[in-house]
Amino acid sequence: MSAFAFANPAILIGLLALPVIWWLLRLTPPRPKSEVFPPLRILASVLKREETPANSPWWLTLLRMALAAAIILAIANPVINPRANSLNGSGPLVLLVDNSWATAPDWDRRVQTAEALIADAEDAGVPVSVTFTADTTHDAVPGSAAAAREKLAAAAPKPLVPDRERAAAAVTEAIKGTRPGTVVLLSDGVANAADETALDALASLSPAEIRVIEGDGARTIALTEATNNADAMSVTATRLVTGMPRSMTVNALDPQGRALASGTLDFAAGAATATAEISAPFELRNDFARLAVADLATAGSVRLLDDGFRRRRVALISGDSGSDFQPLLQPLYYISRALQPYADLIEPTTADLSVSIPQILEGNPSAIVMADVGRLPADVYEPLQQWISRGGTLIRFAGPRLAAAPADDPLVPVILRQGERALGGAMSWSEPQALADFPATGPFAGLPRAGDITVNRQVLAEPTPDLADRTWASLADGTPLVTTREQEAGRIVLFHTSAEATWSNMPLSGTFVEMLRRLVQMARAGGAASATADTAAALPPFRLLNADGTLTTETGIARPITIAAGATPVASFDHPPGLYGTEDGFSAVNLLAPGTELQPFNASLDGVNVVREGLIGGEAQSLRPLLFALAFLFIVLDSLVVLFMNGAFSRLPRPGRSAAAGLVALAGLLLVAHPGEGLAQDAQPGDDVIMEHLDTTHLAYVVTGEAEVDQLSEQGLQGLTQFLTYRTTLEPGAPVGVDIATDELAFYPIIYWPISANAPMPSQAAISRIDAYMRNGGTVLFDTQDQYSGLNSSGMTTPNGERLQAILGNIDIPPLEPTPEDHVLARSFYLLNDFPGRYAGSPLWVEARQEAAQTGSELSSSGDGVTPLLITANDLAGAWAVDAQGTPVLPTVPSDAMQREYAYRAGVNIMMYMLTGNYKADQVHVPALLERLGQ
Repeated sequence: MSAFAFANPAILIGLLALPVIWWLLRLTPPRPKSEVFPPLRILASVLKREETPANSPWWLTLLRMALAAAIILAIANPVINPRANSLNGSGPLVLLVDNSWATAPDWDRRVQTAEALIADAEDAGVPVSVTFTADTTHDAVPGSAAAAREKLAAAAPKPLVPDRERAAAAVTEAIKGTRPGTVVLLSDGVANAADETALDALASLSPAEIRVIEGDGARTIALTEATNNADAMSVTATRLVTGMPRSMTVNALDPQGRALASGTLDFAAGAATATAEISAPFELRNDFARLAVADLATAGSVRLLDDGFRRRRVALISGDSGSDFQPLLQPLYYISRALQPYADLIEPTTADLSVSIPQILEGNPSAIVMADVGRLPADVYEPLQQWISRGGTLIRFAGPRLAAAPADDPLVPVILRQGERALGGAMSWSEPQALADFPATGPFAGLPRAGDITVNRQVLAEPTPDLADRTWASLADGTPLVTTREQEAGRIVLFHTSAEATWSNMPLSGTFVEMLRRLVQMARAGGAASATADTAAALPPFRLLNADGTLTTETGIARPITIAAGATPVASFDHPPGLYGTEDGFSAVNLLAPGTELQPFNASLDGVNVVREGLIGGEAQSLRPLLFALAFLFIVLDSLVVLFMNGAFSRLPRPGRSAAAGLVALAGLLLVAHPGEGLAQDAQPGDDVIMEHLDTTHLAYVVTGEAEVDQLSEQGLQGLTQFLTYRTTLEPGAPVGVDIATDELAFYPIIYWPISANAPMPSQAAISRIDAYMRNGGTVLFDTQDQYSGLNSSGMTTPNGERLQAILGNIDIPPLEPTPEDHVLARSFYLLNDFPGRYAGSPLWVEARQEAAQTGSELSSSGDGVTPLLITANDLAGAWAVDAQGTPVLPTVPSDAMQREYAYRAGVNIMMYMLTGNYKADQVHVPALLERLGQ
C-alpha cells in the first residue's frame, strides 16, 4: 500500500500549462491607472517619480502560479495512505469477520473496512459471503453486495470468544466447491486454540489469495482472575500488545456501578500479565459487585463477582473449651486466628451441644468447624445432616475424642480406625512425617508444600477403593491428612490431626491459614439453601454482559447453566458472560478462565502466502480540502493586491490607508477561517419573547386540543399564580400554554399536563421531547382528573388512566411511590400530610428515592434531587381554577373550603420543591431553626 497517491492522476497533466500561465502573466501588464484631467493634477503627476510597470511584478505572478497549481492539485485529489482495490475477481469474496469482545473498541473501523471490501467486490462483479465468527448461526451462502451490507449493518460485537473453526466449516459447506477469489479474515488479533484448523479449512478452498486484516490491539486488555486476600483483593489482567510499559486503573464497583476502591495495573515492557492490589476493608470488599478497567468498555475488561467473594459466617465448636490460662492449648485458638481476617466467626453461648448446635443452625452459617468433637447428642445428627445436604460445609479436626469415637460416625468423610497413630515416640518405630505435595486437583492445588511441617499423631483411615479420590492432602508416607466427602449439595472435610500444636506443628504455619481460607471460600456464602431448594436445578440467566461490558436484563438465547461444586464456569455460546440465578443468589460466569493469557493471532500456513494488513478506517486522508482552502486564500490575497494596485484606497487620508488595508486583510482572513459566517450576529425573531420567559417565572400547561380542558388548565394555573403572589415572595407571570411538539420547554420548571382520553394522542416525537425535558431536569405534573370516576369503577382503570399508561409506555420512567411522609414535598413550604385537589384520596406519586438508583433507568431525578414526574388523579387545576373576578370556577368534591385551601398549599409546595430542589432536606439548618424557635 502506497503512503501517498492521487485519486485523479490524469489531472496532473495540467501542471504542464504552468509555464504558459507564467508567460501570459508576465506579458500582460496591469490595467492602467485612471487619473483626473485638471491641469494641476497633471502637473502634480509630472513631478512623481513612480511609474506604472510595463508588466506584472514577479511576486504577483508567483502568487497566481501558486493559485493555479493549488487548484490543479486539489482536482487531482492527493490522498495520504490510500487504499487500492486489490481483490481477485476470479471468484466470490469470502469475508470472515470476528465480532468478538475484543472488537468492541474499534468496531466502527472494522465496519468501514468490511464495507470497502464489499464495495470492491461489487465493482469487480463477484458475489460476497459474509460470516461472523461470534454468532451462534451462520448463513455463509454468497450473495449480492447489497445483501452483504445489510448483514454487516445488522451485526454487532458479542461478549464471546470467536469460533473461527465453526465459521470456516460453515463457509466450506456454503460455497459447495466454488473456488473463492479472495478470502479475508477480519481478525480481532487474539489467538484461539482451533485457529490452525480454521486456517487449514480456508486454505483447502484453494482461494487465489488469503488476507488477514487486524487492528492495532492496543485496547485488547482483559481481567482474568480476582482473589480476595486477607488485606486486599488481587486482580490479574492480560494484554495483547506487550511492547511498551503501560499503567491502567482497575475500579471495584458496587451493584449500582459506583466506584468503591481502585488499584493500578503496571505492565512491564514485554510482559503480557500484570497484577493490581485493591486495598479496602474486608467489609467494603464484601460489597464489590464487579471489577472494571478504567477507560475501557469491553466484556473482557470486566470481571464479575458473585457470592464466592463474600465474607462467610463460620461457627466454631470445640469438644474441650480448654483453660483460659493456657490459650495456646485451646482447640479453637489457632483456627479462630486463621479465619478471623476472612470470616465472621460464631461461637456457641453454651457448652451443651444439644442446645448450641440447633442455635447455630438457626443462623444458617456457611461452615461449621468442629475441633476434636467425638460423640454428638443423638438429636443433632439429623439437623446437621440436613444442613450439610442443603449446601453446608462441615470441617472437622481430629483429637483424642474423635479417635475414641465409634467408627460408624455419619459425620466423617471416611471410615476411621479407632485410636490414633503415634509417630516418633519411644514406643514407635516410625519417624514424624512431613507433608507430601498437594494433588493437582482439589482446593489445595498450587499451594506450595511447607517442608518444615511435621505430624506426630494422626487418626488413620481404613483403606477403601475411593480413598485416593477423597484425599486432598497426605503425608510423605502416603497416609491421608485431609479427606472429604460430598453429601448432596454440601461437603464434609476432616483433618486427620488436631487443631492445636500437640499432634503437629501445622497450626503454627502459614500453610494452615491458607488451607482453611480455601476451604471456607468453597462454602456457600449465604449459608445452606432452604429445605425445599432443588440443588440440582440449573441456574437461569439473570443479568448478562454485552460487548461493552454493561450488565443488561436481555437474556436472549442464553440457556440455564449447571455449575458443579468447586468448578469455575467459563462463558460459551450457550452461556454468555453474566450472572446466572436470581436476585436472591447468583453465580458469575466470566468471559475468560483464570490463568488465561492473550496471545497474538498466528496467521502463518505452510505453503500458503497469507497477506497481513491493518484496518483502513481513518487511515486514508484526502488533501483536497486543504488545497482548496489554500487556493481560496490565494484568491483573497490576489484580490487585495489588485485593489491596492488599482488605487482603490488612494482617496483615503494617508494615515488611514494602512488601517483600511489592515481591516480588509483581517476581513479576508476571517472569511477564510470561517467561510459563510458573518462578522456580526443579528438579533433573531422571537428574542424578546425568550428574554421575557427567562426574566420571569411562568407556570405552563400542556395544550391538549380540547377547549374546555385547556381553559380550565389556564384558569387553574392563574389561580395558583395569584395564590403564590399573595402568600410567597414568588411572583410568577401569566400562565403559558405550550405545544409540546413545537414550543421550547426549557423555560418552565414544571409543566402541568391534564390527561384526557378524548384529546388527540401525542406523537412519538412530542413524547420524546417531553422525555428529553425530564432528563434535563424538568418536571411534568400528570393529572388524570379521574379520582371521582375511579371511586365508582371498583378500582378499574379509567380511560384517562389508560391514556396516561399509553403516554408513559414510551418513556423510560423510574420506579414510583406515593409521596412518603418525610418527603421534601411535604415540607417545602407548608407542612402537609396529603395533596388534595378538587378531589381527595388519590396519592401524589413521585420517584422512589431508594429503588430508582438500582434500576439502571436513564430517567431519574437530575435537577438537584427533584423528581422528574408527579402523578395524581385529584384534579388540582379544578381546585385552583378562578374566573376573572377571582371566584372559584368549580366546587370541590365534597364541597369544603379547607380542601381548596389545602389544594392551593399543595400547589405552593410543589412549586417551591421545583425551584429549591432538596434544599429543605438539608439537616444542617435544623439546629439554627430550633434555636430561633426557642427564642
